[in-house]
Amino acid sequence: MDTTKTAAPTAPEADAAEDKPVTGTPAGAGDTAAPAAGTDRPDAEAASDATTASADAAEDPAAEEAAEEAGEDPDDDGADAFPERPTGVGSAAAALTAAGLGLIALSGSWVARVIGERQTLIGQIESANATTAKEKIAALYGDAWHMTALVNGLLSSLALLLAAVVLAAPAFGAPGRVHPTWVRSVSWAAVALGVLGVLLFGLMYFDLLVPLPTAAE
Repeated sequence: MDTTKTAAPTAPEADAAEDKPVTGTPAGAGDTAAPAAGTDRPDAEAASDATTASADAAEDPAAEEAAEEAGEDPDDDGADAFPERPTGVGSAAAALTAAGLGLIALSGSWVARVIGERQTLIGQIESANATTAKEKIAALYGDAWHMTALVNGLLSSLALLLAAVVLAAPAFGAPGRVHPTWVRSVSWAAVALGVLGVLLFGLMYFDLLVPLPTAAE
């Protein structure tokens, strides 16, 4: 049995041991490195918060109301870049009306017939005072034919004028705006009917075409 006892360190040796630097990792080193490694996390969180704040500002109802009051549509995705163009319904209706008037005038309108019959009645009343056969024919038939030709000629003139307005409208409208093909075709048909009616009824009115018959004295 070894009874030898280790001698206790003297006071200078104890002080030297306390002053010797420790080569291992200090106990608090891990705690210090951890915050250093995560220094980028607060910056990323700040950027995310800024993005969220911007999105909330964009969806802010107050901002949308202000845009609507200023005359801007927040949900408008460029619709103003393609403004709505006129549909041309009025021009189409005018072209059809002109063609109808020209056709009715050539075939004989009800208004012209009624006015002609009225003039015939007036001629029958006036023919009682007629002294010659020519005056009687003019009173009974000539005036009525002239009134019929006059009314139908006016309808033809109206059809011609209306068709001309339809064809000339694009020249005074928006640049590059033209009528559909069928509208132009109907308008040109109305012009043809109108010109034909004006010529025909004009010649009839002045007795150049189908003149009144003459009776022997």
